[in-house]
Amino acid sequence: MATTTPPSTGTSVRELFDAMSYGPAPEGDAPVRQWIAAHGGTFGHYIDGAWVAGADTFEVLEPATGKPLARVAQGTAADVAAAVAAARAALPAWQALDDHARARWLYAIARGVQKHARHFAVLETLDNGKPVRETRDIDVPLVARHFYHHAGWAQLLEQEFAGHHAYGVVGQVIPWNFPLLMLAWKVAPALAAGNTVVLKPAEYTPLTALRFAELLHEIGLPKGVFNLVTGDGATGAAIVEHPDVDKVAFTGSTDVGRHIRKVTAGTGKGLSLELGGKSPFIVFEDADLDSVVEGVVDAIWFNQGQVCCAGSRLLVQEGVADRLHDKLRERMEHLRVGSPLDKAIDMGAIVAPVQLERIRALCQQGVEEGATCWQPSWAEPKDGWFHPPTLFTNVAPSATIAQVEIFGPVLVSMTFRTPEEAVALANNTPFGLAASVWSENINLALDIAPKLKCGVVWINSTNLFDAAAGFGGYRESGFGREGGREGMWEYLKPNRVHEAAPHPVIPASAAPHERTDASDHRDVPDGMPAIDRTAKLFIGGKQARPDSGYTLTVRSLHGTRVGDVGEGNRKDIRNAVEAAHAAGAWSKLSGHQRAQILYYLAENLSARADEFAARIVSMTGDPLAAGEVEVNAAVSRLFTYAAWADKHDGAVHDVPLRGVALAMHEPIGVVGVACPDPYPLLGLVSLVAPLIATGNRVVAVPSERFPLAATDFYSVLETSDLPAGVVNLVTGARDGLARTLAEHDDVDAVWYVGTQEGATMVERTSAANLKRTWTEWTGREWLDPRAGEGREFLRRAVQVKDIWIPYGE
Repeated sequence: MATTTPPSTGTSVRELFDAMSYGPAPEGDAPVRQWIAAHGGTFGHYIDGAWVAGADTFEVLEPATGKPLARVAQGTAADVAAAVAAARAALPAWQALDDHARARWLYAIARGVQKHARHFAVLETLDNGKPVRETRDIDVPLVARHFYHHAGWAQLLEQEFAGHHAYGVVGQVIPWNFPLLMLAWKVAPALAAGNTVVLKPAEYTPLTALRFAELLHEIGLPKGVFNLVTGDGATGAAIVEHPDVDKVAFTGSTDVGRHIRKVTAGTGKGLSLELGGKSPFIVFEDADLDSVVEGVVDAIWFNQGQVCCAGSRLLVQEGVADRLHDKLRERMEHLRVGSPLDKAIDMGAIVAPVQLERIRALCQQGVEEGATCWQPSWAEPKDGWFHPPTLFTNVAPSATIAQVEIFGPVLVSMTFRTPEEAVALANNTPFGLAASVWSENINLALDIAPKLKCGVVWINSTNLFDAAAGFGGYRESGFGREGGREGMWEYLKPNRVHEAAPHPVIPASAAPHERTDASDHRDVPDGMPAIDRTAKLFIGGKQARPDSGYTLTVRSLHGTRVGDVGEGNRKDIRNAVEAAHAAGAWSKLSGHQRAQILYYLAENLSARADEFAARIVSMTGDPLAAGEVEVNAAVSRLFTYAAWADKHDGAVHDVPLRGVALAMHEPIGVVGVACPDPYPLLGLVSLVAPLIATGNRVVAVPSERFPLAATDFYSVLETSDLPAGVVNLVTGARDGLARTLAEHDDVDAVWYVGTQEGATMVERTSAANLKRTWTEWTGREWLDPRAGEGREFLRRAVQVKDIWIPYGE
């Protein structure tokens, strides 16, 4: 059979492929616009299972066109109060449901989201401006995934979170960059844990939240369990400040997060903050550069760069920097910016004119500060609010565009020579949300990941999310986690076994210390001069005289003078913090090594039990038996945390990825501790031991009223192989020294047990650098292991870093 060969066109397959052009592939939006029209283009609040008209409304604009899309209600304080009251009224019945019943409701929500997935995707695109390809394939499927995942946690609540209960009424404020997904991240765990919710969506993007409320109404969720109040920042502030809100969850800017921390200080409200970022995208010279280019596209031009964890800082090893920049420019030339309803475009519109102007202003500032700006040759659409993908090179690490979160499609590139320099550049930011590490050497990548001060690290990947894996930051990127088991803990609080220590203690203000000069040697009754034994501070493994030059007389409850301690001040705290940072090697020891030292501490304390019991009795006036009980409990507590030191493990999350997501427990760093007066030895040990067991270093302010148990304890620390600087003790006025710790930018967290006024001060002061705080003023029964030790302390002592590791060819 004869065959014929088609005539040659002289064109190769590659040439044909390169010549292909994409035509428009518009997504139909008529059903969604009809839905808006069916509501008259105006939406009210959803409160107590009913729609409530607002006294005033404001316009929501479509970013791709700049035209009006709908009007929504401007929430007032009265609207918020009504929503909170509805949530409070619904709480008992919602919590009375068994776990399976709540699981069924979350399952029904997940099914409803899937049923209306395309409607949600198109509505999100109209409202936010992001490409429909992203809302359809990423956002909405993840929303359904979160409700399915948390239906499982609701079913397992009693088994997996025994001894804990829901906070109560939760106020949630979400941003405009992922309007529906942020809603799911917050609402799903809150409802699964048994809370009721008052939520405020962003003023720019409220429509998918309103459609979600409509979905809940359709499936019949009990009224008051979920309430939605739309409005601007004033509405969000009314939720945060409402006295009947038990917990606040906020995602947004760092500045607003600081304000919320101050407003909630001392109220006892739970607080989780997911804030800004300036995430590094680190490329080593052995990386697959073609994969890197596509990773960059997903890292910074996904959602127009309006992503808190966007890989906005490209850190590339010098040897491949020019090649990578060339590849990036070529790829950027082929990115398509246009109508977000076009399924063939790569980037949509910026959410609002004010955000577009901010991006443009920061780009101009980058040029003025000497960086080189490159943008593709084509022009972006003129209708609507669009910005082209932008690359800056020759950027100094101190440049504004290298330090400030731009929140737009702008990539700034810097180079490094060694892995150590890469880590230093990556950590040269007050933020700590996420990072990407690109290398074909998995040993190098896994060496770098734990050194990065951030909550999520993606290896040879970027912007991976799943309901099973926690997401959240370090430092000024906030605290708390969303997703996974870690995210569930944010909406639960422990059932307290005992509310207070069994015996009252006279506060320091009622029996003030007597300040004396450090050289003042008093006479004893028989006329012989005393041999001075003033207890010193303990800093960097050494006994240190206080900088103030003063001492404080310690008296028993009956007024008898039992000793003197140094009066620590701001400089002493500074020295102690420096010593703690110098002891960073402690964090790198294995859990087994830390356990051995904790056991040794317990051994040496036990050998001197009688001495410590007598000291406690001399200060508190308790019977000797009570002092012996406290010392024995302190020994037992050291054994407990020695046991936990190599057993408080992380987890491997089951995520829908060909790879693993490792949830690693990391020490917080340097932690300030202000100890309670009851049980002066046991209180100190109960707070310090879990911190050092998990690799932290501590600056502790012992019991203000009875500090001599702590100053005796430093002689145990000196003889138990504890490295210098791991535990530092500064005696003096608890609240004054706690303030200094809370103000100190190199202190990573503060634990405070004292008065409500002191707790308020610590929480408010900590807002400067958003350090983690754990404050209590109701007291604990420290003798009872159910209240004085355990996983609650261990969870507070670590931060979780999720490392995503894809594998396979």
